[in-house]
Amino acid sequence: MEGASYARMPRVKIRELKDDYMKFELRDTDASVANALRRVMISEVPTVAIDLVEIEVNSSVLNDEFIAHRLGLIPLTSERAMAMRFSRDCDACDGDGQCEYCSVEFHLRVKCITDQTLDVTSKDLYSSDHTVVPVDFSGGDPSSVESADGRGIIIVKLRRGQELRLRAIARKGIGKDHAKWSPAATVTFMYEPEIHINEDLMESLSLEEKREWIDSSPTRVFDIDPVTQQVSVVDAEAYSYDDEVIKKAEAMGKPGLVEITAKQDSFIFTVESTGAVKASQLLLNAIEIVKQKLDAVRLSEDTVEADDQFGELGAHMRGG
Repeated sequence: MEGASYARMPRVKIRELKDDYMKFELRDTDASVANALRRVMISEVPTVAIDLVEIEVNSSVLNDEFIAHRLGLIPLTSERAMAMRFSRDCDACDGDGQCEYCSVEFHLRVKCITDQTLDVTSKDLYSSDHTVVPVDFSGGDPSSVESADGRGIIIVKLRRGQELRLRAIARKGIGKDHAKWSPAATVTFMYEPEIHINEDLMESLSLEEKREWIDSSPTRVFDIDPVTQQVSVVDAEAYSYDDEVIKKAEAMGKPGLVEITAKQDSFIFTVESTGAVKASQLLLNAIEIVKQKLDAVRLSEDTVEADDQFGELGAHMRGG
């Protein structure tokens, strides 16, 4: 935006909030900040996920690597992930799992002793830390598809005599390293649309032409009042920037019938969490990480200025 001030104070307004879903407005900023927030939520907010699996016994139909991969993709509650250490930075252990600062240990011991197929699920994983456990998707609803009777996520199915025994270590990580650490299922944003209808041109259309123009939009953005027969905007945010209504107006010989612009400083975000972190906490953690990155950039700029001012002396004082 030409002439826009860079000294902005972004504002967030929550529209809809659930544990695993959130819709909010981000205003008074530009696309660079909006996209930075989106990318940080997807790939830089840390969570805890199984990273090391030691299999003692596996007589199931799935090989060891397949089971280890499935275990890694099980979302674990990660409210305290921000406070945990990365195992590579932990000076209290050697990364073998026996450390309260950087890892959580899980055990799974299941054997099928009946003729009925036994489902081994995330509910069978026993954690050494009650704050880091597999996410419960049942939500207290016994009719839930994913967890019909609170069984959790299926890892493997066992028949009579088959057994699975293993030890797993969960560690802190970010989605940039592996998708299993990403706390977000989906994060999207769109520019908030601004729609203006030319009332004079609209009145020159017949009722049938108005309906035909409204139906040209793939989504329900416009509607017609059955009494006054006036066309109005019922859901501006349903507009998908496809220009279909603009093309239709031109085809009808009415260019300028509607004017649609995107607000360059207003965005609508939709966030879906994997369940590892609540959607609201995901946003707060992402904002905190963006702030840390900006502080790092500011510190870097100060360092460059110091080098310019003091030359080799400044670099020498930093050990350069």
